Amino acid sequence: MAASEDSEHLQRLFCAIKKVIRKIPRGHVATYGQIAELAGIPGGARIAAAALKTSKPGDQLPWQRVIGKAGKLRGRIAIHDPVGAAIQRELLGAEGVEIGDTGLVALDRYGWMFATTGGRDRGASPRRPPRSASKSRASSSRR
Repeated sequence: MAASEDSEHLQRLFCAIKKVIRKIPRGHVATYGQIAELAGIPGGARIAAAALKTSKPGDQLPWQRVIGKAGKLRGRIAIHDPVGAAIQRELLGAEGVEIGDTGLVALDRYGWMFATTGGRDRGASPRRPPRSASKSRASSSRR
């Protein structure tokens, strides 16, 4: 691939990632890896981070809703700059997202879940319990 083709390919990837970021609803967060997967780039968390880092104010991205992964059910504010991290914390707090003292966010409560992730655990919507929990409750109530 020529350098210009590489650049065009990267720009297409960045565009796909930015489209996904724009869809994250207020009061929810998504991890870099989740965003990359939904943009069609499995394993592309670093590409998602690069797309966000190179974005411009005119892109109008809800950047504060993008966090790093910190375990299966936790995400973390991934900005290393204390000022940027404080801004992200403030913006997410204004949306109702609770952030622990160490920057942790409960993905099972605030994570953005897509039907397109093939049922894999991507964090549940706070308005709806995960499918397995609702099925087990329904089956136990029939007994």
